[in-house]
Amino acid sequence: MKVRWQFGIIAGIFVAAFCLYPQFKMVYLRGDAWNGHYAYNDIDEVAYASYVRALIDGRPRKNDPYTGRDDSAATPQPESLFSIQFAAPYTIAIPARILGIGTPWAMTIAGALAGLLATLAAFWLAARMTGSNWFGMAGSIAVFAGGALYAGEGAALEIFFDGFSYPYFPGFRRYIPALAMTAFFIMLGSVWRMLEPVRGEADGPANDLHNRIFFGLIAVCGFAFTVFSYFYIWTTAAAFLGCLLIIWLIERPERWRRDIKLLIAVGGGFVAVLLPYAYLLSKRSDTMEHVQLLVYTRSPDLFRVPEYIGFAVLVILILGMATKHIEMKERSTLFVLSLALVPFIVFNQQILTGRSLQPIHYQVFIGNYVAGLALVLSLGLVLRRPLGDNRTFAKAACTAMAVAAVVWGFVECHYTVRVLDEANVERDLSLPVARRLEELGKNDADPRRTTVLAFDMIQSDDLPSVAPQNVLWARHQHVFAGLSWEESKERYYQYLHYSNIDDRGLDYLLKHDFVSQIALFGWGRHTDRLSFDSKPLTFGEVDVEVGNYWAYRQNFSRTQASNPLLSYVVVNNEADTDLSVLDRWYERDAGEVIGKYTLYRVRLRD
Repeated sequence: MKVRWQFGIIAGIFVAAFCLYPQFKMVYLRGDAWNGHYAYNDIDEVAYASYVRALIDGRPRKNDPYTGRDDSAATPQPESLFSIQFAAPYTIAIPARILGIGTPWAMTIAGALAGLLATLAAFWLAARMTGSNWFGMAGSIAVFAGGALYAGEGAALEIFFDGFSYPYFPGFRRYIPALAMTAFFIMLGSVWRMLEPVRGEADGPANDLHNRIFFGLIAVCGFAFTVFSYFYIWTTAAAFLGCLLIIWLIERPERWRRDIKLLIAVGGGFVAVLLPYAYLLSKRSDTMEHVQLLVYTRSPDLFRVPEYIGFAVLVILILGMATKHIEMKERSTLFVLSLALVPFIVFNQQILTGRSLQPIHYQVFIGNYVAGLALVLSLGLVLRRPLGDNRTFAKAACTAMAVAAVVWGFVECHYTVRVLDEANVERDLSLPVARRLEELGKNDADPRRTTVLAFDMIQSDDLPSVAPQNVLWARHQHVFAGLSWEESKERYYQYLHYSNIDDRGLDYLLKHDFVSQIALFGWGRHTDRLSFDSKPLTFGEVDVEVGNYWAYRQNFSRTQASNPLLSYVVVNNEADTDLSVLDRWYERDAGEVIGKYTLYRVRLRD
């Protein structure tokens, strides 16, 4: 069967449209007032965009856009999540720097391209395995349009249950995990091409050893990209290859010895890639421990939607063998069986390793897509005969499947994108301030060491994605390595103090506001979604932290006020911001009104 890429391109265009939907929505909401910002799909994207902006500016791999503390011979920095997972951001930053594209457009284009390329890779795999371009087109759309559904989340929770429509297309949360997702599906397609059965002399070079070795190398390269892009995807890829190797050894399909040699060689390539990764990981900062939430446990985890789908795939394969539509020793059957088992492995590997690391990320960002792919491919194998005969009925069924997937994709867009509409509008409203700071930074010898205090939390989080200056505090600053955990907490204290929030105010925030809980206690204390070992904050812990903050306010001096030294302050003119504490320590100029904001230059008082 000849792969006709026009079918894959059609599928890819629809998925790319899903990826661009938030952007279309922002432009629609802002109309002629749109300032040109990109619409984020998840609040974490501001940290990714800030890191890309730093790379576009030519800053080193180990940079911290939120504090301006970059790696140098004089001030060496530890590794962060971003400096270790550098492959995807460099893939965006290098072309953007060459072409002179700013961060907003770089993020927008990268999201659409990731959707297109991942869909083409999924189409390639599905079309070759089932022998049908029509099914490859429909199946690839179904895999990605149903990503949130396969995770048991998204619009379905609101439509069918009394739930909350979130997240939006989780696999395409910009370059983490979107670009790694593309590499993962290329790896899967390459492994399948490496193991594809011989169909006769007509296939020619597609079945010779050299061609299989070539695709094995592509698989290793795809795995390498995932290793240095996203932890949860490379571990899923490793689980798949291990599962595939074991199943091949058990079932021993025709020419299995040759296949085993190829799989072992690919596995060796995987191990080689992990050696430098392990070295970088050994140099990580201590703040990563507060973000990653590693838990020591051996408890099984068997009740997640991707596992339910994996079980359904096993049933489909059993029924397919019972009805003689497929055979157990077929390579395609074994390949799909390996995919179906992957969710069980990634959610339960802690039974052997004793370590669990935020399994929700497997559920939302990769395990769901593997389960969805296994489901689609299992149906394709059972229906392979009518699909291969290219019957009108088969084409009609594939068209109906594609239409249903597209419709559901837009349903997901409608329900889940609106959750962040308000935040995206606010980000676009504040973009002119960031551009003004960018302009002012051109006159500074070292703008990244210049500190901005933005009282608006959304704005402070987003500023480093466009402006070169660092910020006093932002809710994503602790995911980088520039600050120790204690320094990060002190900066939050400063932010609260300058906002004239007293100890009673912090007591209220710690009991009602997840941002404050994260800022002072880390990510694992405000929800049980991230960790097996989640422990809600106690009143005693809150009281201790409030007491610490009270003492900090009482002892606040010029030393604290000058570290870091503020140069700019941004105030939302529509908010009731109390500047009385700030004015004790800093003198403000007349201010520059920019839209709904005022940008002040400030100087520490004598």
